[in-house]
Amino acid sequence: MSIQANLKEVLADLPSGVRLVAVSKFHPNEAIEEAYAAGQRIFGESKVQEMTQKYETLPKDIEWHFIGHLQTNKIKYMAPYVAMIHGVDSYKLLAEINKQALKAGRTIPCLLQIHIAQEETKFGFSFDECREMLAAGEWKELKNIHISGVMGMATNTDNTEQIKKEFCSLNIFFNEMKLAYFTDAAYFKEVSMGMSHDYHMAIEEGSTMVRVGSKIFGERNY
Repeated sequence: MSIQANLKEVLADLPSGVRLVAVSKFHPNEAIEEAYAAGQRIFGESKVQEMTQKYETLPKDIEWHFIGHLQTNKIKYMAPYVAMIHGVDSYKLLAEINKQALKAGRTIPCLLQIHIAQEETKFGFSFDECREMLAAGEWKELKNIHISGVMGMATNTDNTEQIKKEFCSLNIFFNEMKLAYFTDAAYFKEVSMGMSHDYHMAIEEGSTMVRVGSKIFGERNY
């Protein structure tokens, strides 16, 4: 199967209103160009340096989504071009993204990463930490970011009931936050959840954005 055939197969699965982030991290420009030729425009990367090299050498209408764990000192390199940052897990990060976005003369859409899995290795706010951060209200002063929704990763398990429950909890939380803080914010609309192995379940539970890599590009070379 070619990348283009894989891509078409994944896209055929997505209901309207669900967007695909093609996870291209560790894959070469040629692979991205193949997906681009088939019409894909949103790509996800997890290393700032790699993403910046790709941004500089690939077509400028690509939307680059940063989906990795973010360090504050790297934000300045992608602030001029990144289309969305998926993994914001602290107020400190939001404030730094805002600072660098201001310097770049941009407003950067960000997703709050929520820890929904039963695994310690995953990053993110707990539901309560996120509630506290939003209740404190300091984020309202940050004019160069948009909190555009939430992101989460389910536990890596064969227990489909557990995965569904975790995705469902994220969607419920999204709706709670929408009502509490973002009723008038049209941009607060994304529930980014679901990867190659579980995106069908994520869509059933309300995902608006799935992050699919290996199913499109094949297994990656580290």
